[in-house]
Amino acid sequence: MKKLIVIEIFALLLTACSFAPKYQCPPMPIPAQYKEYKGSEKWVLAKAMPPSKRCEPWWELFDDPVLNQLEAKVICANQNLQVAYARYKEARAAADVARAAYYPQLIGVGNVDRQQVSHNVANPQPVNLFNDFLIGADLSYEVDVWGRVRNAVAASEERAQASAFDLAAVDLSLHAELANDYFALRGDELAQCVLDETVIAYQKAWYLTKKRHEGGRVSEADVDEAETQLENAKTLATDMRLKRAQLEHAISVLIGEIPANFVMPKAQCSMTLIKLSPNLPSTLLECRPDIAAAEQRVKAANADIGVARAAFYPDFNLVAISGFESAKISNLISKPSLFWSLGPAVALTLIQPTVTQVLIDGGRLRGLLNQATASYHQAVATYRQTVLTAFQEVEDNLVAVRRLNQENGTQTAATAAAKRALIQAQYRYRGGISTFLDVVVVENAALQAELASIDIRTRRQLASVQLIKALGGRVGVNRY
Repeated sequence: MKKLIVIEIFALLLTACSFAPKYQCPPMPIPAQYKEYKGSEKWVLAKAMPPSKRCEPWWELFDDPVLNQLEAKVICANQNLQVAYARYKEARAAADVARAAYYPQLIGVGNVDRQQVSHNVANPQPVNLFNDFLIGADLSYEVDVWGRVRNAVAASEERAQASAFDLAAVDLSLHAELANDYFALRGDELAQCVLDETVIAYQKAWYLTKKRHEGGRVSEADVDEAETQLENAKTLATDMRLKRAQLEHAISVLIGEIPANFVMPKAQCSMTLIKLSPNLPSTLLECRPDIAAAEQRVKAANADIGVARAAFYPDFNLVAISGFESAKISNLISKPSLFWSLGPAVALTLIQPTVTQVLIDGGRLRGLLNQATASYHQAVATYRQTVLTAFQEVEDNLVAVRRLNQENGTQTAATAAAKRALIQAQYRYRGGISTFLDVVVVENAALQAELASIDIRTRRQLASVQLIKALGGRVGVNRY
């Protein structure tokens, strides 16, 4: 009994071995604060949480019922999201397959045949023609002495976790893409309204100018200027309709509908600009699903090194075979027909740092270890690049939001000034002080100023969406 206990303790100690390096998250120099963030004390900072495998409904921050309805359809109808979900299920299934190595493998066997043995063999049998009936089972179990199985299972489970975070990243990206297309379309609609009103105004101006020319009050050049201005406005309006139609088609595909069957609902509210406050830079690593996925792949590659190292040591397997075999089916299930075999099996590949390695192994195991090590360094570099890209995206959109806020203020003032200048130019033209060309110049400036104002507000909204995406969907918010 004492010997048995010692053997069991020794076996447990052996199965506790693992040749995988001790995992450490690749270090990154994280800044104390964002370079482009100029915060305000009244902003409420979001609480940092581990990356979620489900996308938070951040689009509800914009208080747009139509956007909320469209975003809800992405979850159940977007085909790219379905592909990502299927990949996640595939990764989970692969982890289940790897986990099966923890347990003994039992395989049932059966055989029914009639055999003819050669008469010309060295030791001929008394009976050369006979039947053979067999039924039994093979049992095999690998004793995980060096941690190969545990590291293989760990690597597979880490990859499954990475796939779950990939799914979350795709989910976040698709919702952000829909919000981008939606706000871009609403911006085009606002520009479309301005251009349609401009076309109507230019149509009236052209008609009045033509009548004044017929009455001899203005030259033909004024009529040509008015017509040029009108046709240019029609061109801009037509091009804006093209952009809106293409965005509508893109939105229909994102929500899983055929473009011919989809019509964008009318806007139920105006575009609301919101203030966003990020968490501290150190929490970005905890919020971005793509960063979490990259780290899970580093962990998996680290475990793969343990699998490759364990291959240099012998495999210990317990093998058992049992069943019944007989020449007659009538006495197949009987004690005399019973056979069995039980015992350990050891497999060892001899590795020597000499020419013997070439003769026996050819450097295969060493190459597999080098491959696993290189894959680990590749995963580390990918993780670090993902972190760098994440910080770049946050900084880019932080500065975009801040600068576009400034542009929105100055452009709003410029638009108001351009409208006042247009009123004065029209008064001067009616009074005969200035020519129609002077009015055309001021009218074009006013139109461009108003279109620029709409464009800046739209870009400001798109920058908010991209900032939310860059922060992993978790931000603090205040509305203007």
